[in-house]
Amino acid sequence: MPKAKVNGKEVEFEPGMTVLQVAELAGEEIPRFCYHERLSIAGNCRMCLVEVKPGPPKPQASCALPAAENQEIFTNTPMVKKARQGVMEFLLVNHPLDCPICDQGGECDLQDEAMGYGRAGSRYDENKRAVEEKFMGPLVKTVMTRCIQCTRCVRFITEVAGEPEIGLLNRGENAEISTYLQKAVTSELSGNLVDLCPVGALTSKPYAFNARPWELTKTETVDVMDALGSAIRVDARGPAVLRVLPRLNDEINEEWISDKTRHAVDGLARQRLDQPYVKIDGRLRPATWGQAFQAIAERIKAAKPERMGLIAGDLQDAESMKAALDLFRKLGVASTDCRQDGSKLGHGPRESWLFNSTLAGLEEADALMIIGANPRLEAPVLNARIRKRWLTGKLLVGVIGEQADLTYGYNYLGDGPEAIKRFLDHGPIQKEKPAFLIGQGALSRPDGAEILNLIGRAAKALTVVKDGWNGFNVLHTAASRVAGLDMGFVPAEGGKDAATMLDAAEAGEMDLVYLLGADEIDTNKVAKTFVVYQGSHGDAGASVADVILPGAAYTEKTGIYVNTEGRAQIAERVVFPKGEAKEDWTILRALSETLGQTLPYDSLAELRGALIAAHPTFGHIDHAPGHSSASQFAVNKIGVAGEVASTPFASPIKDFYLTNPIARASVTMAECSKSRALSLGLLAAE
Repeated sequence: MPKAKVNGKEVEFEPGMTVLQVAELAGEEIPRFCYHERLSIAGNCRMCLVEVKPGPPKPQASCALPAAENQEIFTNTPMVKKARQGVMEFLLVNHPLDCPICDQGGECDLQDEAMGYGRAGSRYDENKRAVEEKFMGPLVKTVMTRCIQCTRCVRFITEVAGEPEIGLLNRGENAEISTYLQKAVTSELSGNLVDLCPVGALTSKPYAFNARPWELTKTETVDVMDALGSAIRVDARGPAVLRVLPRLNDEINEEWISDKTRHAVDGLARQRLDQPYVKIDGRLRPATWGQAFQAIAERIKAAKPERMGLIAGDLQDAESMKAALDLFRKLGVASTDCRQDGSKLGHGPRESWLFNSTLAGLEEADALMIIGANPRLEAPVLNARIRKRWLTGKLLVGVIGEQADLTYGYNYLGDGPEAIKRFLDHGPIQKEKPAFLIGQGALSRPDGAEILNLIGRAAKALTVVKDGWNGFNVLHTAASRVAGLDMGFVPAEGGKDAATMLDAAEAGEMDLVYLLGADEIDTNKVAKTFVVYQGSHGDAGASVADVILPGAAYTEKTGIYVNTEGRAQIAERVVFPKGEAKEDWTILRALSETLGQTLPYDSLAELRGALIAAHPTFGHIDHAPGHSSASQFAVNKIGVAGEVASTPFASPIKDFYLTNPIARASVTMAECSKSRALSLGLLAAE
């Protein structure tokens, strides 16, 4: 490996690295505004100036200068210091004195760099220029007079998000960042623009003037708005959750999160269930916990086990599902299901419902077939990773299902199962690491089990699974789904699945249905049944409930979530539950005592121990199994062999912003949904 000297210290580096990267290997800090590790190099701000020998006797931009063998790099000479002070002075020529009212205050790169590398004062006394504000939609607030034209936002929206809706207009003193035609940014990743902006030009519109960073309690946890389990940091002040920011995790979300993950948090404070309710004379009335439990106990004791059912929702943690499953199995109930969307996964090896290549491993794939999924809506951060690989020119993408704008090019192969059948007699594909990405649009149909078998046989023919590589990837849309499947939260022998339970309830053949945070169901079908709803929000499930038990939202409890690749992660409690609401597992533990079927654990640690003892995969925290067992995975034997309907595949997500009770309670998500509808011409402008 080549070597260079940084301030006299010899460093080995990989060929192709820049001077800035080599300096950082040596532990030297280089100030920068325009440079970002995940974006292309622009060389705009000139803040990263260093002195290099051999070379011209002038400072050079280290972000755009390739490192060379036997190069000498100096980061702290008088010439470098003077040059950086001059650059900072230029950057501040037109920057307004907005720090006291700027939302970026306290976490502003410009403030930090000005203090560390700038002069004590400015020699310019000319009037500062002003720039007209730009409209970028309901999430991004603009104060463009503060902009230093680093173009990070332009490069992100073009390169990562794949929606080139922002650009640098004009030249020289008239240069300014703007959206073309003054339209809202339509990317599902637009909130990341705020994180990337090194000044206060782009800030969070919903969070404007809410708090200063030093007022907030910061908790590292995981996201539940989709099944990726993105690493996030939740900031709270007192009992209120104020914002969500991404954490660095190269294996899952890199450093991006979706707009729903970031901005649905205002839904945590709205339409909350904060006390038990019991329906009396056709109306829900406030009740004590004892009264609610007694009402449930009377119904359960009067009902036969075969006429009771349990459905778990999309946001449940593993511990609450374990407690609910244990309780209902003790009651003899076989009708339990965590697949409220009707997915046919859950019978077969664990690999049949996992994202086996892993999310990061997808960047090794050289061919990808997307079946019945729209990753842009179902997992925007994963979609950005696919685009990242596609931009290298080393990924061939095919789509079977809906034709949608995925931000990258693809070959359209058909809209339904008939397109998959064409690959059953296909020979091995001439690619080293081919992959399937299978969405719930293909598996949540009535013939989902047959579709799964069909896809498995196609995967076998194309050698998607082989020694050292498993490209059979199921993309889930529910944060709770993999954990539920791992613990067997599916119907026991003789039990009904979610769809059959609802049909039986509609026919008057069910006496009780327990909805554990389940809202994505046809609630009209349970009108004749006694419904118990346990959850955090007054959404669809609560609207038809006879008894409501207020549970905790994901920021109000500690729990295990398993993401789509089978990675168990622990979500931490940020704030306490609202009002009389309790953590879900404690509600079920108390209810079990009232029913005379006391669950054998009195603490979360005991419950988690029982969960791991029964299912060891829950103890492998932050471990994704990947393709370690690819050679044993009989991909052609999963699902059920049989006829499939010719109905086209359709993504289960129609409105990205309104997919769960928290998002539907969010005013910000409602505004985003309306803005998207306007941009697509689905609504007339007011």
